[in-house]
Formats: sequence, C-alpha cells, structure tokens
Amino acid sequence: MRKEISAALLSVMIASTLIAGCGKAATQNPEIDGTVSSGSGQENSENAQSGLSVQENAQNGSTAQKNAAPSLNILDDKYRTTYEVFVYSFYDSDKDGIGDLKGLTQKLDYINDGDNSTDTDLGCNEIWLMPISPSPTYHKYDVIDYKDIDPEYGTLEDFDNLISACHERGVNVIIDTVFNHTSVEHPWFTEASEFLRNHSELTFDEAAEQCPFINYYSFDTEKKDGYEPLPGTAYFYEARFWSGMPDLNLDSDSVRAELKDVLKFWIDRGVDGFRLDAVTSYYTGEDLKNTEFLTWINDTAKELNPSVYIVGEAWTSSATYTKYYKSGVDSFFDFDYAGSEGLIAGLARGTTPAEKFGTSLMVTEHTLSQINEDAVDAPFYTNHDMARSAGYFTGKGTEDKIKLAGALNLLMSGNAFVYYGEELGMKGSGKDENKRAPMQWTSDPKAEGMCKGPTAMDSFSMKYPALDEQQEDPASIYNYFKSAIKLRNMYPVIARGTTKELEDLSGKELCVMLRSVSEEEAAKFLAEAGSTGVGNGAEAGGADGGNDAETGNEAGGDAVNTSDASALDISAFGPLQLLVIINTSGEEQTIDISADERCAQFGAIDYQLMTSDSCASIENQVITIPAYGIVVLK
Repeated sequence: MRKEISAALLSVMIASTLIAGCGKAATQNPEIDGTVSSGSGQENSENAQSGLSVQENAQNGSTAQKNAAPSLNILDDKYRTTYEVFVYSFYDSDKDGIGDLKGLTQKLDYINDGDNSTDTDLGCNEIWLMPISPSPTYHKYDVIDYKDIDPEYGTLEDFDNLISACHERGVNVIIDTVFNHTSVEHPWFTEASEFLRNHSELTFDEAAEQCPFINYYSFDTEKKDGYEPLPGTAYFYEARFWSGMPDLNLDSDSVRAELKDVLKFWIDRGVDGFRLDAVTSYYTGEDLKNTEFLTWINDTAKELNPSVYIVGEAWTSSATYTKYYKSGVDSFFDFDYAGSEGLIAGLARGTTPAEKFGTSLMVTEHTLSQINEDAVDAPFYTNHDMARSAGYFTGKGTEDKIKLAGALNLLMSGNAFVYYGEELGMKGSGKDENKRAPMQWTSDPKAEGMCKGPTAMDSFSMKYPALDEQQEDPASIYNYFKSAIKLRNMYPVIARGTTKELEDLSGKELCVMLRSVSEEEAAKFLAEAGSTGVGNGAEAGGADGGNDAETGNEAGGDAVNTSDASALDISAFGPLQLLVIINTSGEEQTIDISADERCAQFGAIDYQLMTSDSCASIENQVITIPAYGIVVLK
C-alpha cells in the first residue's frame, strides 16, 4: 500500500527534517508542486526531486547539495533511538496535574505515529519509562510493589493499552527496574521490621528462621558504613542511597526467585526490555559480584524471552563500566560522552578537538567488541540525573551548540537515548526535581495536558519556546533533532557501523570519519531484524512499510528465515559505508577530501544537518561546511 503526500506535507518534510535550516531554500523552489507519491514511479517524483537534489550557489559558483526525500530504513533490532520519559511530567489525561499512562498513550504520535510517510513525529522507535510501580515518592525509585502500576499513573490495563499502542507503531518499551533496593513501605521490609520489633527476645538467626523476609535485606546488630538504624530495635539495615531505600540481599535465593517472577510478570505483559538502575551498587565496590549478578539477570530474562533488551546504568568511568559487558547484558550507558563535562559537551564548546570524536568512537567500539561481540553501545547526552543541556553553553552560538551536541549523540553507533524535552532545549539544573520539569507542549502551564511537575521543583522559565511554537519554525531545536533522528532512521549503518577516523583530514575543527559494515555484517543485521529490511520506505516496499517482521510481511515481502542470512538481499541494508564530516567550530571550514584515497568514491553530499540557513557545498571533492555543520556522503 502506498500513501500520497501533498505538496504542503513535502515542504514540511524538507524544511524540518532533511536539512535543518538548509531546507528553507528548497521549499521555495517553484519546481516543487502538485502531488508527489512517496516511493511512486518517476512520473510523480522526478521533477520535485530535481529541484531538491542540486541548487546553484550564486556566490561562489559551487554546487550546494540538497537532499531529495529519501525513504526510511528502520530495522527491528536492538539498535534503536530511545526516548526517555518521566511519566509524572509528560502529559496529564485526567487534569490532576500529574502525567499518567493514558496521557503518554495520547501523545505517542509525537514520539512515533507508526506511519513512515508522515513527518510530524520525532521518529524514536523505543521508549524508556522511568519507574512506574507504586511508590511513596514522586520519582518512584523506591518501589512498594514490583508488579503493579502507581495509582498516580493509572492501572495495569492502562499499561497494557500503552504497550499495544506502542507495538502497533513499531515502538518498543523498556521499563526502569530497581533491583538494588525497595521502599521501606514494601511489604517485605515492613514484615521483617515488625517481626524484629516484636521479637527482641529472639536471636537474629532465630528471627530469620521464623520470618523469611528478614533475609531479604541486610540487617546487622552493628552500625556499618551505609547502614541505618531500624527504629524500635537494636538492628541496623543497609541503605546506601537513603534511609527510605533499604538494600536488598541479592545473595538470597528467595530474593532472586522474587526478582525472576518480577521479570516474568512484565515480559508476559509485553515489555521489550529493562533499564537496570544503579548496577554498580548491587554490591558496593565489588565489580566482580556486580557482574555476576548482572549475568544472572541477563540469563534469567533471556530464558524468558531471548530477544529481550537490557541496558544498565553503571555511573562510573568507561574503564569500569566496559568490564560489565562480560555479563552478557546488551548495553551500558556511555557516561564518558555525557553530561556537562563529557566528551560531547566539550566538542560542542570547542574545548575538545573535533578529531577526538572519531578517535574516541574507535576506542569505544573496539573495547566493547573485544569484551562482548554482541555488545550494543548506549550513547546518551543527558538524563534525569543530569542538568539539562540548555545550561551547558553560554555566549555566541549557544543554540547552535545545543543542536550540534544532540546530533553528535545521535551519530554514535548503538542504541541512542534522548531525554524528553532535550529536543526543545528545556532548562533544568540543581536539584533533581528541576531536571524533571513538565514537558513544554505549550508555554501556558494551565493548558490541557500540561503537568505541574514535582512539588519541590523551583519556579523557573524556559530559555527556548515550547513545542507548539518550535513546530512552526524550520530552524528550531525541535526540527533539528527531527532531522538528526531522520538521518539515523535512513541509514542502518549509522547505528550499526564501525568507525574509522581519517586522521589526515581531521583536526581541531573537523572530524572526518567513515562508518562502515561489511556485507557479512549487513546480512547478519538484516537476519536478526527478522525481515529483508525493505518494509520501511519508498525503495523498500512502500512508504508505509512496517519496521518489524509482521508489518514487513505486508509491505515488503515475506519475513526472512534468520538462520539463512545468505538468502538476504544486502542492498536492503542501504549503503554499507558513509563518510561523515563534522565542523565543531563557529566558522565555515573547507576541506579537500581527495587528499585521502579512501574518499575517492564520495563525490556528492547526500545529507546535511545545519544549525542555520547556510548550506554545505561540494565541487571536485572540495567541501565547504558552515559553522557547526554536519555533512554525510555515500
């Protein structure tokens, strides 16, 4: 089935998705007229694309490359673009000021509408839900019941409806899983505590024998580091984060049986994976024991569902968190690149040489592959525990740097994570509540669906406009993020390829790198995706083709037997190699790529991300790139 795209919709696609800023000129081309069928024959698209592919630059006589409207090619595997949602602050469906699951379901079209012929959604194809289980706190990282939904957020039925709506759109859902500790209000802890209070005459061993829940936690008669007094008793309990979060005894077979049941409960409800909270704290200061427990989680979850995706939060340096890949867990967040002092922010500020991006990616990819050949990196730029990126930069070019930093995150290989509101340049720093402010659908805090935010959140104004205003501005942060995500969705090699920095071409202002996969690797990725990879766009079975095996059958042919990768049409993967050039400086840069023989095949710019109305140009392999610009050649 093919869907017709109006000229007006095509203009929006070009302006907001294909070239941030650059697309403005393209939409003014008089040759774009009438109705263009996405993926239809040349009779409808040839003229429109000719007006987009090349535009003469009157100032220097060079050829400024424009993008035609290329199709998406989204594979259904673990290499995704994931949108982190704090439900409390996202969208309120029942007018109590608190976001909820029904509200998120109502706003799914914002994240991904499931229709690849439209350009009104972000294009993310996975959602990470911060904790949704019952909890006495707004953040819900202290769980009372692992197998239920917090009443503030709705019901299990609401959750089931959300899962169904996501899966209809080809969007996976992973949930935050807090196995290091529970709430002091969890029945396991309250029963253990009450028993110890009421049976002071018993020794600890006698009490534990009569009340099994005592061994669910770590109690002691001596005050140790990280332990809190248990009121009304002579005991102390381990609580490394806060007195309201008692640490579980993860050596207990009974606890592990409970946690296995938790994993099964959510997998049975259709959850696609788990984000593991605070994995370095399972056994404080004991990386080997943490890895052993992570191995248990990974093996247990994948016995229940072999395709489940797991990503761990190991907030430490890469020297430590890369070792955790020995557990078999798919991903760990790449903290070296994130936050105000991470590599991405340094590149955007210009305090870190551009060439460092390529060399760092090479090291990261090589390190992970040596530890676990199936490792999937988890790049991110900000999250709910970090100040938002709008506060990272000051002075001239601040908005440009915010855009560039977001693109750098999305250009990394692996499963890239975006924190809600970063695509709008939302503010938020200081205490955690400020970092979890209401999603800025509109600047009117009393508008329908707007959340009030955490009670203790400070009052502050946002620096950049809300979504309703940014949607109308082709040069907005929002539309730039959409462009960056679109690039990731067009070319599977972006997320799945291996990086090779071209050191002779790279330097302080420019990073020049190849992103490549071999034919064998492409075949493997297509096979693991469970389809030919051709259900996702014009050249791949129709504009509305699915991005999973089931919808791929309708739009792009039968699903492929994953055991026979040789039967795959490798061309369905798209380009096996891209040349990416990034200008991290505030000045226009010119580079002659013919100086490196590995660039001989690259003669035209296929895609560009610009933070302004300026466009890149190429003539005889000499490329001019505006400030903070990114160009991709295939």
